Amino acid sequence: MKFIYSVSIFLYSLLIRLAAPFSLKAKQISKGRAEVFAGLKTEINHVRPIIWLHCASLGEFEQGRPLIEAIRKQHPEYQIFLTFFSPSGYEIRKNYELADYIFYLPPDTKRNARKLIDLVRPEKVFFIKYEFWFHYISELKKRQIPLYLVSAIFRADQHFFKKRPSGKWYRKMLFGVSHFFVQDDASVELLGSLGIRNVSKTGDTRFDRVAEIALRGKSFPLVEKFKGNSLLVVAGSTWKPDEELLIRYIHTHPETKFIIAPHETKQGNIERLINLLKSDVICYTEASDEAVMNRQVMIVDTIGILSSLYKYADLAYIGGGFSSGIHNTLEAAIFGMPILFGPDYRKFNEATTMVKLEIAFPVEDFESLETVLDSLLEDAQKRSAISEKCVEFTNQNLGATNLILERVFNQH
Repeated sequence: MKFIYSVSIFLYSLLIRLAAPFSLKAKQISKGRAEVFAGLKTEINHVRPIIWLHCASLGEFEQGRPLIEAIRKQHPEYQIFLTFFSPSGYEIRKNYELADYIFYLPPDTKRNARKLIDLVRPEKVFFIKYEFWFHYISELKKRQIPLYLVSAIFRADQHFFKKRPSGKWYRKMLFGVSHFFVQDDASVELLGSLGIRNVSKTGDTRFDRVAEIALRGKSFPLVEKFKGNSLLVVAGSTWKPDEELLIRYIHTHPETKFIIAPHETKQGNIERLINLLKSDVICYTEASDEAVMNRQVMIVDTIGILSSLYKYADLAYIGGGFSSGIHNTLEAAIFGMPILFGPDYRKFNEATTMVKLEIAFPVEDFESLETVLDSLLEDAQKRSAISEKCVEFTNQNLGATNLILERVFNQH
């Protein structure tokens, strides 16, 4: 199995290089990986000890960010070494001011693991959520460098819990983790079924992150003017299947205003949305006091402001539920409102919990979308009751970051 794993890593890296001339993302990751070791040799210093934090992409970064900020505040004696697997994380956060070093993670080979750890010499390591890299984990264990898995969720259908030989091999990686900080009781039980007891249920650090965003949230006077006295739905991180349903609703409900923040903000995609919308529409970057008057739809054609826009919403729709899985629901939940999303949500612990609490509502087609939206938008008392439950839910889940750091830094 180790041989098959190593070959798959090699082939994936080769495909990335071959695709680089034709794909921007492949080009970014290929170039970024090629520059890692030269960059480390010139940049890394050891005047202060180093903590390494690794995220797959932007979503995992948002889970790791509260840890970085808390370490900076509570333990300034450490430097932060931050790595990403995906360009969608690295390219957006490569200038993140609270990390001392930011790089792509080199391919998971034995040689790369040894070389990176030799150069960085981390004192503690945090991998966020789903990151399992055999050679990096093995090398950290060999050197007795503590590795912590943060905001993890385990499911019975994962490789680790299969009875076949490959499952046994994958389970070995779990025993290289010093401590698991998991989101739910099911994860504690699954790990316990393998005899793993170094587990704490601490919840999801993203709750701490979105609470901080809400506390420091920016104000957008143009959005206030755009909303006026109308009900407003903010649709965040939408994809084409989400937008097709929402646009049908927009065309038949001119009394409700919408802000659509598509996941893809390239000009071609923004133009596609504008052409589909028959209603009065304006892009955020072109908005002015006069221009937003009497418009039904605002398209957010920039990044970095969505999380603050939710505070103006009466209801939120979170995209991605008709494809790879829903995006961040907590950014909306922290402001206390009903939330809708597509049917592919069950891998997300916070979403399944919110559905059970009846503060989030999955929709499968236009008919179910229209039914739920009409029901919620026409009933202010219902929205108010859901809002109270939503605020209670988020407040109950705050504090994961401090629980983790207390366990990591105050062991006796």
